[in-house]
Parts: sequence; C-alpha cells; structure tokens
Amino acid sequence: LNALAEVLPGFLGGSADLASSSMTLLKIFGNFQKIAAKAADELRRQGKTVRVVSLVSWELFEEQSEEYKESVLPESVIARISIEAGCTLGWQKYVGAKGKIIGIDRFGASAPGGKIFEEYGITVESVITAARSL
Repeated sequence: LNALAEVLPGFLGGSADLASSSMTLLKIFGNFQKIAAKAADELRRQGKTVRVVSLVSWELFEEQSEEYKESVLPESVIARISIEAGCTLGWQKYVGAKGKIIGIDRFGASAPGGKIFEEYGITVESVITAARSL
C-alpha cells in the first residue's frame, strides 16, 4: 500500500480521491478506476458534479478517524456507486441504502476480461446509467 501513496497523491488510510470536485454527487469504488474515470468525465460533460474515490482497503479505511471517513464518504452524499469484478458482498455498507452496486456475483464464467466485464455490465455505460437513476 505504501507504493500507492507514491503514485496516488490523495492516498491515505485505504482510499484515494482520484478526481476531486467541490460537491460530491456520486462515489465510485473498486478496482476499476479507468471505467469510473471515463464515466465521471461523461457525467461531468452532462453537468453532474462527480467525485471518484478508490477505496483500496476496507480494513485500512475503517482504522481511520471518523473525521477522515466523513471527508471521504460524507453522510450527506447518498448517490454512490461501487464497481467490483469480484463478489459485491460488503459494498452495501459503503454505498448505502440508495446506492448502486455494479459487479459479478457468480462463478464459472470464462472469457477475456473485457468480454466478461461487458457481458456482466461492468462498463462505462452501465455506470452512467446507474448514476442517472440515482
């Protein structure tokens, strides 16, 4: 995780803010920063204020102060989306009751990564669609 601090300036305590804004309407988590960044760019073009946060480690995040956690995931922001290629179990805690979780919750599929992600809806378009529904 120390290596992440060198390449992600906002990295601290298990999260990194990859795209800042003065107001946060959307949170995108998981290992898919490229998908999140492209979706955020398109949503910004449409006039939305979007913040992309990579929550690298739940464990490290939970060890941080309440003040820090609130700065990363303000309670006032209920429009949140997570992106996860693995099991989505556990993300509900971070996206909240009104958030959207995009991920794969089944086993056995086999194909190149891009094909699998497209088949299971882990795409820029699916993030944009989810964001519009919030």
